[in-house]
Amino acid sequence: MYSRKQLNVIFFLVIFISAFLGVIWQHSLLSQSSRDLAYSMMMEHQEEKPIPTAIALVPPSQPVTTEKVEYATVNSQTVTGYFAQPEENTESLPGLLIIHEWWGLNENIEAMARRLAGEGYKVLAVDLYNGEIGRTPQEARALVQTVAQNPEHAKDNLQQAYQYLVSQQQVPKVGVMGWCFGGSWSLQTALLLPEKIAATVIYYGGQISQFNSTQLKTLQMPILGIFGAEDRSIPVSEVRQFEATLDRLGKDAEIIIYENAGHAFANPSGERYVPEAAEAAWSETIDFLNQNLAD
Repeated sequence: MYSRKQLNVIFFLVIFISAFLGVIWQHSLLSQSSRDLAYSMMMEHQEEKPIPTAIALVPPSQPVTTEKVEYATVNSQTVTGYFAQPEENTESLPGLLIIHEWWGLNENIEAMARRLAGEGYKVLAVDLYNGEIGRTPQEARALVQTVAQNPEHAKDNLQQAYQYLVSQQQVPKVGVMGWCFGGSWSLQTALLLPEKIAATVIYYGGQISQFNSTQLKTLQMPILGIFGAEDRSIPVSEVRQFEATLDRLGKDAEIIIYENAGHAFANPSGERYVPEAAEAAWSETIDFLNQNLAD
């Protein structure tokens, strides 16, 4: 027979070992999720190059000014983003965080920042890759994996990006949008700052099924989700489930699925651009932002 003291020791050892194994299991799931996400994105973009698409070649509707800005310090490293705003900035304008696709903060994302600034926004294009850019699917995959394996760094980055717009640019409202990889992080930014983000646009963000009702219940802002019916990495059934969950929770969400459009059909970079669907999605996006961010 064991003594009472020995039984207590055994009990605490069992609790400790169970907790330790739980941490290992969760880390394993995260690592597997990171690998799966990066791999599925690479399969969608294999043999592709980050060339500019038509949506990134349209000039802003009014003159804008731009600059590179240091908006955050993450893991002891300074983070530099791309900031754009209308040249005639005579009033307090709403802010917009835009999150790059899996290629990174390249010239095409900068072009989208200028175009959105031309619509009357103070736009900060964030950088989740610490200054690196993917020029091949293999390079982009490695960058996605790095972020997925260090999600707290990305969250810290985005929190400071929000604070930059509010504190340094004095914007009254902040919206967030992103494409592909950035679409996933647009949703995660909304979940990170559910009472601060005023509008969220998700362009075919993967991993929408990983968030449960308890997490999605925290969302307070209007949501616009843009998806393609031919997207192999995000099945329509998964999108409809996401839509149904938001509807059941009473969220102000509009989910649009474009026919004859696959993954990345409206990306600023790449070779999967679908003009008709991308232009329609752009119009929906601008209307949504104007409705929810403009005073």
